[in-house]
Amino acid sequence: MLFCDRLLFGAVSPRILLAFTPFVLFASATIAAEVTKPNVIVIYTDDQGYGDVSALNPDAKFETPNFDRLANEGIAFTNAHSADSVCTPSRYGLLTGRYSWRTKMKRNVLGAEAECLIADGRVTIPSMLRDQGYQTAMVGKWHLGMDFPGVAGRRDWSQPVKDMPLDKGFEYFFGIPASLNFGVLAWFEGRYAKVPPTLLTSKKKNPRHVDYRIMPPYQPIPELEGKNARLRGLEVAPDFIDNQCLTRFTDKAIEWMGTKVESAKQGQPFFLYLPFTSPHYPVCPLPEFHGKGDAGAYGEFVIETDHRVGQILQFLADNDLDENTLIVFTSDNGPEKSWSGRIDQYGHDSRGGYRQGKRSVYEGGHRVPFLVRWPAGIAQPGRTWDEPVGQVDVLATLAQIVGAELPAGAAEDSHSFATVLTDPDAQHDRLPLINHGNGGGTFRYSITDGDWKLVLKSAKFDTELFHLGSDPKEEKNLVATHPEEVERLTRQINDIITSGRTTPGPAQPNDSGYWEDLVWMTEKQYTEMVEAQK
Repeated sequence: MLFCDRLLFGAVSPRILLAFTPFVLFASATIAAEVTKPNVIVIYTDDQGYGDVSALNPDAKFETPNFDRLANEGIAFTNAHSADSVCTPSRYGLLTGRYSWRTKMKRNVLGAEAECLIADGRVTIPSMLRDQGYQTAMVGKWHLGMDFPGVAGRRDWSQPVKDMPLDKGFEYFFGIPASLNFGVLAWFEGRYAKVPPTLLTSKKKNPRHVDYRIMPPYQPIPELEGKNARLRGLEVAPDFIDNQCLTRFTDKAIEWMGTKVESAKQGQPFFLYLPFTSPHYPVCPLPEFHGKGDAGAYGEFVIETDHRVGQILQFLADNDLDENTLIVFTSDNGPEKSWSGRIDQYGHDSRGGYRQGKRSVYEGGHRVPFLVRWPAGIAQPGRTWDEPVGQVDVLATLAQIVGAELPAGAAEDSHSFATVLTDPDAQHDRLPLINHGNGGGTFRYSITDGDWKLVLKSAKFDTELFHLGSDPKEEKNLVATHPEEVERLTRQINDIITSGRTTPGPAQPNDSGYWEDLVWMTEKQYTEMVEAQK
């Protein structure tokens, strides 16, 4: 087991704190020239906490041998962060390298049916890699908005779905539109549901966990009277069952990769984005995983997820693709609120000891597992990297690896960590990282620069300052004793917000003007700063 004693369980390694300084975004395709462009797989779990990987948590109440293998044969980034503390904005940040709060969506998550949050023409990981000759696919949960034909209760499923993954850089799509607590629930392939969601359901009690199930029996959709009548319930396909998600996604991912083996060996690599639905509610492991581990149904569900990752690794090994395939494994945010019950009942802390969980601006809301494995490209595998990185950084990192130049209006918050992979002694001081508490009536922003983290004032809470190196649990507010850090970090976050980017380059517009959650600055101050950036 890889025991990260430099984390919460000990002292975090020191870091020189740097103010904004220019840096070289790309190193003239040097990395790409050293090895053949790798196949790339991004595996994205849902609501999996930092403590739900046994290599990262010595006190975990279950083993995750395949997650651990990614760490032990790659790099465990122990200070890595999702772009937000809830689902939709984190996925946006991962795929675009841009914070979601720069869009018109400032709070919460989308439903299954919505205008896609990724604007047409915006550079994404798949579009960038496609333009570099990659074959691209997504298999799994989207949750960034789709345009379905008709309205709920009055659908024409013979018509194609629009504004969806195939319009954002993916050449193949199999999956579901959003989380399982939203309609529409069906297995979509391409632009069509393989079996249309023509029935209706609601959440059913889950006898093995504190959440719910989505499973038959389902009911016919009733006739809606009046043009303004709304359907109540979740649209569902007759063949849809919640506990089949991991099986179907893994099988389809392997099926798609199987059609690309020969072309990948001949120099046309592939990119697979594989966002699982676990361990997000409903917690519904298949019966063969019941009784495994010592953390109840939740632990069983994580164990099943680990098993699915093992199937992906086995496919790569069986087809001689293992050596030059780069895998990024991470989660969209911290664990759902049932984490507290698991501590009491099983002694398992999904947060890994950090403060709070999903939706929170504190570390437990967005410090997540982040493991990178690439046998052909990673120097000294089995090491850890303890300095801050963000999921927004994946786009710039992959661009540097494949030698792609990103335009000024793309990946505005993405800072490549590619040199960390290839050089164990690399100096990588990430520019300040922004995080967002998103839900429960609390919408807060924080900025982290090295060990210093400032949580900005919100409508309900005052400013807080923490030194994560000495206080990873965020227990001691240092606002009163370090006003200079409060001032410095406030200037930095204001600049990052109003300039439309974190990285050096020309200022870029946010998709809206001032918004109400920026309570530490006035609308006039925001406007003046935006004008000064031009």
